[in-house]
Amino acid sequence: MSTEALPWTPPPAVDVEPLPAGKWWDAVSAPTPVADRALELLGRSSGAVIQDDLYSKTYWLIGVDTARSWCLRQVRVLTELADETTLLGVPPTSWGPEHQTYWRIPLGPDRYLTDTNHLAHALRQAVNEVLGPAPDGRQLCYRCQLPTDEPIPVEAENIRSAVGRVTYACPTHAPLYSMRRHPRALTSAAAAEHEGRSR
Repeated sequence: MSTEALPWTPPPAVDVEPLPAGKWWDAVSAPTPVADRALELLGRSSGAVIQDDLYSKTYWLIGVDTARSWCLRQVRVLTELADETTLLGVPPTSWGPEHQTYWRIPLGPDRYLTDTNHLAHALRQAVNEVLGPAPDGRQLCYRCQLPTDEPIPVEAENIRSAVGRVTYACPTHAPLYSMRRHPRALTSAAAAEHEGRSR
């Protein structure tokens, strides 16, 4: 699909290029299991999407300063900060699923920025369906045994736990385990953050 009519296109590159959020666009990242469901809900309303299979993250491009107040579990808004630059690894426009980082939904005149109202609604529903009910308060990470404000339910092998007990991991260690399957969960993959920040 031609990108000539777009207000922005990635600069010519032969590899993933770190580009600053907050200049041409902000970005929203979500774990791929959550993003898979959100994309189903969005349908044709989704703009361009970058998939990062190495870190199991999916990114939407959105308008600058349109989602700073968001607070959704495991969803991050990449935008320009006062004291640091937030970078997003952007693949060449020609890259498809043969690469670990690629355009899951390619850029095009009708597929660029995603409307934040539609995206927020889809992600909110996807988070609830895929991650299940929000845990009540801070929980200990099974791996590092430190409290986390964003506990992720996981399946940990060889643990002696009472029936019905939920085991949690922090966002850093959740990728080491499978997510506990919510009744509507689409996949058991967990995710890690993959945003570059430089001062």
